[in-house]
Amino acid sequence: MISPVSVISPPDAGLLDPALDGLGVVLLDGQARLRVWSDTADAIELVVFDDTDLDWITATEPLVAIGGGVWEITTPLLRPGTRYAIRVDGPHGPGNTFNGGTLLLEPYSRGLVRTGYDGWRSEVVDGSFDWGGVAKPAIPMDRTVLYEGHLKGLSKRHPDVPGALRGTYAGLAHPAMVQHLLDLGVTSIELLPVHAFTTEPRLLQHGLANYWGYNSLNFFTPHAAYATEEARRQGPEAILREFKGMVKLLHEAGLEVILDVVYNHTAEEGIGGPRSSLRGIDNRAYYRQQEDGAYIDVTGCGNAVDTSTDAAARLVLDSLRYWANDVQIDGFRFDLAATLGRDAGHVFTPEHPLLRAILDDPALAGVKMIAEPWDVGMGGWQTGNFGDGWSEWNDRYRDRVRNFWLSDVDYARRASTSPVGIGGFANRLAGSANTFADARGPLASVNFVTAHDGFTLRDLVSYDVKHNLGNGEQNRDGADTNRSFNHGAEGPTDDERILATRRKAMRNLLGTLLLSAGVPMLTAGDEFARTQRGNNNAYCHDSVLTWLTWEHAPWQQDLYAHVRHLLRLRRENPALRPSRFARLGERTPSASVMEWYDEHGETMSIERWTDPSHRTLQYVAASTPEFEGFNRVLLMVHGTERPIEVTLPDVEGVTRFVSLWSSADETPSESAEVFVPGDTVALAGTSMRLFRAE
Repeated sequence: MISPVSVISPPDAGLLDPALDGLGVVLLDGQARLRVWSDTADAIELVVFDDTDLDWITATEPLVAIGGGVWEITTPLLRPGTRYAIRVDGPHGPGNTFNGGTLLLEPYSRGLVRTGYDGWRSEVVDGSFDWGGVAKPAIPMDRTVLYEGHLKGLSKRHPDVPGALRGTYAGLAHPAMVQHLLDLGVTSIELLPVHAFTTEPRLLQHGLANYWGYNSLNFFTPHAAYATEEARRQGPEAILREFKGMVKLLHEAGLEVILDVVYNHTAEEGIGGPRSSLRGIDNRAYYRQQEDGAYIDVTGCGNAVDTSTDAAARLVLDSLRYWANDVQIDGFRFDLAATLGRDAGHVFTPEHPLLRAILDDPALAGVKMIAEPWDVGMGGWQTGNFGDGWSEWNDRYRDRVRNFWLSDVDYARRASTSPVGIGGFANRLAGSANTFADARGPLASVNFVTAHDGFTLRDLVSYDVKHNLGNGEQNRDGADTNRSFNHGAEGPTDDERILATRRKAMRNLLGTLLLSAGVPMLTAGDEFARTQRGNNNAYCHDSVLTWLTWEHAPWQQDLYAHVRHLLRLRRENPALRPSRFARLGERTPSASVMEWYDEHGETMSIERWTDPSHRTLQYVAASTPEFEGFNRVLLMVHGTERPIEVTLPDVEGVTRFVSLWSSADETPSESAEVFVPGDTVALAGTSMRLFRAE
């Protein structure tokens, strides 16, 4: 049997054992070689189908075991366009689910074609593509602004994208979409899953679909339904070509492409689910299970890929290499990444060989690696515990920022005092040093207030509770704790006072996100306040509920202008985007030295950090130049609904403060009002204001 993870060597051996090289189809001169890994199989057979009738078997040939669990065949039957499957037979017993009659997808397939209701065939693709010398943008991490969106939903309703391209790979790369992204000021598009996926039978029974795509069929094939009708008609080669064309055009515009990848589980679900690929090839090696064959489900999806085995870990690593090099992808966001870091005893370790190999593999040098640092198993919450080189979704940031601007304000309305002071919020604003090790720095934190999963920004300030009845689960699905606040009315309202307060709350949330140290992630549509009508788990809706709308009221255009303005300020002020944490008494290049003052312009006392009645802060950040010029900013934060007068502090070397932005303004001001130390500034209730300190 293959070795457990605890004895896998570093990336130069073990996980990169040459015996596991070249799995899948490799095209040779006039023929092709197919390699499949199964340590337990007794026999593996190649099955070739007619070019037009995917149920007509035209040839079968056996694969030969060549050692190390690898089976191989070299044959002229495999050529670009050939549709094929494999059949695998093996012993019966706990953990084994072999059936020599089942047609299986070959795991390294670069192309898939559908047959009937729930069947697929692999297809050989050549994959050649002219990149025309276009290189990856290689955006430095401190300048990276992630924009998380759904491939289809982004362009499906865009009026300036031709109808045939809407909701497709080509549609995302259309000049109208590219111009929006560039005008907004984001740098990197983080796409929800685009690996080939399918909808679970349970959803189909309710007339719903798996819209988000977290149900992978295969780790090497782009999802066919996102290609144009013309590409789908031509087949997998054209679909892959359209995908690469999208990447090329986005790169030409200077935009990175990050893929949300789902390696933690597959569409085969739990025992009794479909047997489409890995389950029929070597179930015991590919999925985590007890000795009796019962699955150990740490994903909540029925199965968990067992990356404590060399073959499963290598499958993930080879998929990453393929997308990063053959398809020129700039980075990956790993869904439920804690699952990938579990060892043979199913315990998470940041030193897991796969996690190390992903960072150390020369074939992945320079690729951005972002972990969703949790799963649903024991010990599954691992925020801050991944190794140096990883960035992580920071749920602690999300929760603290939502609390400060929403649930704390709700609490204060009812109790006449806030539940906590400003100290925890300030820590998140400054880079979450209490979560991420000093060596990793603030760029280990991917800051977000919303994501695909949960309320949109607009719904966060408009609903106290979820409204998920349309999901077919009697409102039981989706998170119950949202840290949201409807500001006095549940959902839509005509009360202008409530609407104005909601708009300011959105500006506060966005201002915090885009002015915090760390890597900001903006959810597509939040820049113009998209709503899902209170649904906080819209994974099963492929409809106008989830597609972005591009017709906006004046107040939505104002919000967009704020986001655009904030992103410009972030670019122009390196003090807002440090790469390292400053150390007291030392000069740390690319850090920001931070000073903290209260509303009186005096240094914050210990008591004021924790006093719930004092939620006003002045935050001065001064850059330590390494690659850019010196820069210093002052950010005012006021976290109660009572207006306040704030005295500007006396900061060494500062003679004036130039106003850059205020969340109290309905539209961003370009007035650049000038103040001097000791001046008082009027702050509206629950608001922020940014200055450049000169």
